[in-house]
Amino acid sequence: MTFDYPDNRIDLEPPLTVPIVTRLQALADATRNRLLLVLERQELTVGELCAVLQLPQSTVSRHLKVLADDNWVTSRADGASRLYRMPLTDLEPDAKRLWQVVREQAGAAPGALRDAERLRGVLAERRARSEAFFDTAAGQWDRLRLELFGARTEVLPLFGLLEPTWLVADLGCGTGQLTQSLAAFAGRVIGVDASPAMLRSAKARLGGLANVELRRGELEALPIEDGTLDVAFLVLVLPYLADPVPVIAEATRALKPGGRLLITDLMPHERAEYRQTLGHLRQGVSEAQVQEWLAAGGLTQVRYAALPPEADATGPMLFTARGTK
Repeated sequence: MTFDYPDNRIDLEPPLTVPIVTRLQALADATRNRLLLVLERQELTVGELCAVLQLPQSTVSRHLKVLADDNWVTSRADGASRLYRMPLTDLEPDAKRLWQVVREQAGAAPGALRDAERLRGVLAERRARSEAFFDTAAGQWDRLRLELFGARTEVLPLFGLLEPTWLVADLGCGTGQLTQSLAAFAGRVIGVDASPAMLRSAKARLGGLANVELRRGELEALPIEDGTLDVAFLVLVLPYLADPVPVIAEATRALKPGGRLLITDLMPHERAEYRQTLGHLRQGVSEAQVQEWLAAGGLTQVRYAALPPEADATGPMLFTARGTK
């Protein structure tokens, strides 16, 4: 806006907005300071904040909006609830310094100290709800977990030990169930099987996975280059091998120095019918046999362990073994 006077002209510019002033406006309220003190310590719902600060929901929600608009708090959905927190590590340097000054004074106020005590009570109630569930569900937890999450919840996390840069092979991959699990963690996975029918089933299962390659070949003559694999898996394969040593030697050839072969298979058992129903050539494998075969195949640092039986499994017990090139 411009005013004309006889001897001069005066220009009135709009006032400059200083960012720190906006930050101070958001913090210029004792309730908002209390909210930030609590949310710096713990992510909480609106209901939990109401319990800690002993304020009505409308008041808490109104102040949270002010803080959120100025990026002092963030939130995320958790089912039907929304959890709020103060993203201290993500604040701009000026905002961090300002909060340090405010926290030093606001944190020593009697109301903040009472809030901290009530926060401990709210968190204790959270823990009590979880503990109460497990107290009542302990007898049926295994069944619940199986129904909700499947039978492999204990095994799948172990695949997280695979590095995302590794090349891994599933030798005797069959229909590709293990291959599919490995592909979620390893950089590349090669599945090898001699059966065209099995490979067709595996392709149907794995067709959309870009990091999986299926190859037809005999385990005694793997279609894999020397010294390329970080890890190779032989799972439920040994009973089908007339002589496991050449297969283990082939896997060793394909492993990098320091690479590992992991085996899971049947312990010795009395299920003679498996020779007919499953085409097995032997009734399980003893620890001594595994140790001998791995050593003969060129592997060292052999480890063997019997696996605990699955509650619903009807077959023989399994073992796992590993050897290092």
